[in-house]
Amino acid sequence: MKNLFVFLVLVILVVMSSCSNCNKEFSLMDETLAIENVLDKYIVANETQNFELIQEIWAPNADIILYGTDSDERLMGWINIKNAIKEQFSHITDTYISASDQFIKLNCTGNTAWFAETLNYNFVYSDKAQSYEGLRFTGVLEKMDGEWKLVQAHLSLPASVGVGK
Repeated sequence: MKNLFVFLVLVILVVMSSCSNCNKEFSLMDETLAIENVLDKYIVANETQNFELIQEIWAPNADIILYGTDSDERLMGWINIKNAIKEQFSHITDTYISASDQFIKLNCTGNTAWFAETLNYNFVYSDKAQSYEGLRFTGVLEKMDGEWKLVQAHLSLPASVGVGK
């Protein structure tokens, strides 16, 4: 038990010392609101199939990644993500997305953030209304040239969720 206590104290000290050089010159509230805005834009862009808005929120890099809900949907790089989104837009209409249980956390330097939220995703595919309730959306954003950009995202379905409610 004593060894566990010593280990935990050491871990806490290492974590605290690693953040001692952190930039405390940012407003947590302002940055959190900016990230919330990016996540809102994600919803609006998908609902309206606004590809320009999609481009605005994703980093245009080759090393970003999106894991989708299909088991083989691992999209690496902006070009692959862009193509998949355009393909999705060509097959679905009348999209409505609502978000809940949003969680946002920033690192101590204020240049990286991660998030999690639950989405209810409704759309029409092949003239049939579809619905994903409880879709989990998580990811990482990086502040680039003063703007928050998605660099990693993951969409997953709980085992209990089905399509076509």
